[in-house]
Order: sequence, then structure tokens, then C-alpha cells
Amino acid sequence: MKEIRLHGRGGQGVVKASQIVVKAAVAGKKYGQFIPFFGVERKGSPVFGYLRISDEPIRRKMQVYEPDILMILDDSLVSLPSTYAGLKEGGTVIINSVKTPEELKVPSCAGKVAVVDATGISEELLGRNIPNTAMLGAFAQISGLVDKDVLFQEVEASFGAANREAAQKAYGQAAGLKE
Repeated sequence: MKEIRLHGRGGQGVVKASQIVVKAAVAGKKYGQFIPFFGVERKGSPVFGYLRISDEPIRRKMQVYEPDILMILDDSLVSLPSTYAGLKEGGTVIINSVKTPEELKVPSCAGKVAVVDATGISEELLGRNIPNTAMLGAFAQISGLVDKDVLFQEVEASFGAANREAAQKAYGQAAGLKE
């Protein structure tokens, strides 16, 4: 079982992105679980989400305290102590940013780090900063946990062709970022 924690801000699509990942995992004959966490429910406030993907049924129903993968949809959240908390040794970090991993203070325990300009992709293709679908493309490439074609179909079914294009573009940009 792989445990994933998402960090974003209200309005960036953390909840919908997580639902799409679970749909793609289930379509790929895996088990998926999403547990959203809302603090102050307003646009721009920090939002968390917890995902699990497994080949076996998932019985655990709690927050993810020691993630295998961190997806950070807003790089302003890296300064919060909780963002990198609990990341497993050799874990994966996928960040929406134009900064370097050093500037983002990615911990040394991270095994894979991917920095993708999901905001730039979403602004170019969608006309606004909603980085979730672009981040899903990077997630598919870096994690290998969901079939990219199934994920792209789910993105298009939920949000349309432009969002599918955003996911595909980020998937391509993330290709050279593994380890």
C-alpha cells in the first residue's frame, strides 16, 4: 500500500484531484481511498487530502502520518512545519513550483523529487491557476501508481479536453525528473 498526502489551498482542486486518482486506481483493478481534511473552508486556506492506493483491500481509515508520496500544489506551503512532516525515507515529493528543490527545502530523506510548473501549465491552457490536473499528470509519471491513459480519460470526463492536455503536458515534463 502506498500512502499519499496532498497539500494545497482551497480552490486548487485537491479534493477533485484525489477523487480522480481513486477512480483511475479502481479502473486499473487496484483499491483506492481518499480522506479529505478541511480546516477553515474558504478559498486560499490550506487544505489537506490523504490517499491510499493498494493491490489489496484497504482497511486503514485515518490520516496519513508517514506518507510515501507528498504532492504539494502550492509551493508557499513548504514553509509550514506540517508539509514535509513524516515523509518516509526514500519517499517521493512532487511540487508545483518554478523553484529548485534546494529553494523549496526538500528534506534529505526524499528519494525522488519532481518540480513541475503546474501553475504555468494551467494558466497557459486553462486561463487560470487551477494546478490539480497538471499535478495529476506529474503524479502518474513519477509514481507509476495509476495508468496514465485511464487517468487522462478520468480528467477529461471530469473537466474536459483542456484539462486532459494540462495533465499530458505535465506528464511529459515530469518524464525527465525521476530520481
